Amino acid sequence: MNFLEKIESPADLKLLSRSDLPELAREIRKTIVDVVSKNGGHLASSLGAVELAIAIHYVFDAPDDKIIWDVGHQSYPHKLLTGRRKMFHTLRQYKGLSGFTRISESPYDAFSTGHSGTSISAGLGMACAQRFQKKHSKVIAVIGDGSMTSGLAYEGLNQAGDIHKSLIVILNDNDMSISHNVGALSSFLSRKLSSQRLQSLRKEFGEFLKSLPKVGGDIYHLAKRSEESFKSFVTPGILFEAFNFEYFGPINGHRLNHLIDILNNVKCLDEPVLLHVTTKKGKGYPPAEKNPVYFHGVGSFEVKTGNSSGKKSSKPTYTQVFGETMVKLAQKDEKIIAVTAAMPEGTGLANFADTFPDRFFDVGIAEQHGVTFAAGLAAGGLKPVVAVYSTFLQRAYDQIIHDVCLEAIPVVFAIDRGGIVGEDGATHHGLFDFSYLRSLPNMVVMAPKDENELCRMLVTAISHNGPIAFRYPRGAATGAVVDQEPTPITIGQGEILKNGNDLLILAIGRSVCDALDAHAILGEKGISATIVNCRFVKPIDSDLICSLAKKIPHIITVEENVLQGGFGSAVLECLCDNGVSGFNIKRIGIDDTFVEHGSQDILRSKYGIDVSAIVDAAVKLCVKDA
Repeated sequence: MNFLEKIESPADLKLLSRSDLPELAREIRKTIVDVVSKNGGHLASSLGAVELAIAIHYVFDAPDDKIIWDVGHQSYPHKLLTGRRKMFHTLRQYKGLSGFTRISESPYDAFSTGHSGTSISAGLGMACAQRFQKKHSKVIAVIGDGSMTSGLAYEGLNQAGDIHKSLIVILNDNDMSISHNVGALSSFLSRKLSSQRLQSLRKEFGEFLKSLPKVGGDIYHLAKRSEESFKSFVTPGILFEAFNFEYFGPINGHRLNHLIDILNNVKCLDEPVLLHVTTKKGKGYPPAEKNPVYFHGVGSFEVKTGNSSGKKSSKPTYTQVFGETMVKLAQKDEKIIAVTAAMPEGTGLANFADTFPDRFFDVGIAEQHGVTFAAGLAAGGLKPVVAVYSTFLQRAYDQIIHDVCLEAIPVVFAIDRGGIVGEDGATHHGLFDFSYLRSLPNMVVMAPKDENELCRMLVTAISHNGPIAFRYPRGAATGAVVDQEPTPITIGQGEILKNGNDLLILAIGRSVCDALDAHAILGEKGISATIVNCRFVKPIDSDLICSLAKKIPHIITVEENVLQGGFGSAVLECLCDNGVSGFNIKRIGIDDTFVEHGSQDILRSKYGIDVSAIVDAAVKLCVKDA
C-alpha cells in the first residue's frame, strides 16, 4: 500500500496508525532519493530527518503550530507531508519547488530559510507574537547540530531562557557520538521526565519544599542541584539547562514511537524546551550513509550506485584551481593560513587541510568569528586567507568593517560562488559582494576573467599589505592555461583585450568571457568594440577608463552583481569625478530584485546578463546614436 499517495496535508497523516508510519518513512525516502538523483539537492540531511518530520506533523497542528526548519537542508520530508507531493519532482528546478522552506511557497513554511542558525531567534519572535495575541499555538524550531556552531543560535537560546516564552527547540544531532547504553537510558529518562504528570509533580513538590519554614529554600535548592547533577551525568544537557531550557534527550530520532511519545509530552509544557534527538545522515540510502559529506549537497547521480551521472567537464572548477594554488603557495610560504566556516570541501581546501593540518582552521558555521579570528592571525604576523561563499560572507559584514578594514589588517578574502549560483536560489546567489565591499575604506576588490587570473589574484592578495578580496564564480573554469609561476597584478590595473572604435565594453569577472563572445557577434553586425577586462572594482582603473571613454562615448558595463552600488556604479562615479561628459552608457547587471532558483543559463538569460543581452544592448546603443 502506498501511504504517501494518500497524504495531501498533515491531517491525512494523522489518519494513519502508528504501525503504518515506518512504511511511510520508507516511501518518503525512496521519493526523495528518486527526485534528488535527477535534480540534485541536499540529500543526506533530509534522509536523516524523515522520522522527525513525520513525528512532528503527527503530533502538532501545522500551520497553526509554527514549524521552522533551520537552514532548510532537512526540509524535503516536510514538503512531502504538506501538500507538495505532486510538485516534488520540480524540486530546485526553475519555477518549481525551492530547495529550502519559503513563506511564499506554502502556509506550512513558517519562515524562509537558507542560511543557518536563524530558527531559534525567529521561533522566539513567533512565540512572543502568539502570546501577545493570546494565541496558544506551539512554535517548534528544528536545528541541526552544525547550525549550533552559529553564534546566532546561542543568542536566541539566551533570550528565550531569559524571557521564558514557550518554545520547543529540537536539536537534530547527526554527528555527535553517544554510546548505546547512555542513549537508551537517556531516551527512557527523557520520556519519563517529560510526562505531564511528572512535570506537575515536580513543580508541586518544589513549591512544597520552598514552603517549609526556615529550611525550605535550602532543601529545594539542594534537591534541584541533585536532579541536575544526575541529568548532567547521563546526558549532555547541562549546557541547555544553563540557558533555562528544560532539556530532554538524547533520544533516537529514528524510533517513531519514542519520538511521538516525547513530543506529545513536551507539547504540554509552557516553558522553553530543548529536545535532543540523534539521527543518521543519509539514513536508508547506503551510499549516503557511507559518504554523508558528498551527499550533503549533491548533483544528479545513479540511484543504484550513487555515482554522479552529470556531465563531467574536462575543465577544472574555479574552486579546484583555488585549492590547488593555495597548496602550492603554502609550500613556499609557511605564514599562509587557511580559514573556512564549515566548508573545507565546498571551498576547495580539503587538500590544504590534509597537507597543512596545523595551518588550517575550520571555525564551523561562524563566519563572524572566522573573520575576526583571521584579523587576529594577521595582526600576529601571519597571512590568513578566508575562503567563504559570497552569500555567507554577508553574515560577517560588521567584522569586515570593524576588525579588518578599520586598521587595514591584511586579511585575504577568497570569495567563492560570486554571481549567479543556480538551483539553491535567492539565499545563495552571490550578487551583492561588489556593492557591500567596494564601499569600505582600505578594501581592494577584484574578480578574475579566468582561472589563470584567479591564481595571479591570489598571489597579488597574499603579497598585499591590507584587506583584499577576490570573487570567482561557481562551476567550470574557462580552460585557460595556468602559469607555473603566477605573477602579481598591479593593483587597480585593467587590460584591453580587443580594440574597436564604435563601442566600449567594460567587463569584470566571468562577464569578460561573455563580452568577448559578444565582440565576435557584433563584428559580424558591423560594430567594432573595445573590450576591457577591468579586473578591479576598487580601485578602478580610472586612467584607462576615462581615456577610452573620451574617445569612445558609447559605453556598456557588464557585471554579475546587483546594479546598485556595483561595478557599473563605480564606472559612473569614475567618469563623473574625472569630469568626463558626453557619453551614453548602458549598465548590464541585476536589477533591484532577488533572483529565484533555476539553472545558471536560464537565470542569466532571464535577467539579461548573458551574451545576447550584451549584443542587444550594443545594437540599441549604436543604432540609437546613428
